[in-house]
Amino acid sequence: MTGNRGRRTQADRDAITVEIGYALCSAAFAAAVVFGAVAGPALLFDLPRGLETVLVRTGLVLVPVLFLARVVAVLVRFQRSDQPSQPGRTRPDS
Repeated sequence: MTGNRGRRTQADRDAITVEIGYALCSAAFAAAVVFGAVAGPALLFDLPRGLETVLVRTGLVLVPVLFLARVVAVLVRFQRSDQPSQPGRTRPDS
């Protein structure tokens, strides 16, 4: 937040909106890739019934866990990324 009595500027709100959108899209993509990697062989090949069930269920368990982990990681990283107070200086002691 900025120093204007706790109110966020339009630029701050836009940045948060973009970051939330990025977090959701990248999490959905990562979850889809992991599901495809884990459950894909069960859906593409004729595997034994038990192995198919294990692969699909493992994929279904991993997808929401990965999705939430990715969203939280992106949003926490965004919250912690402070800009330097003086442009061009990246170290706090410089």
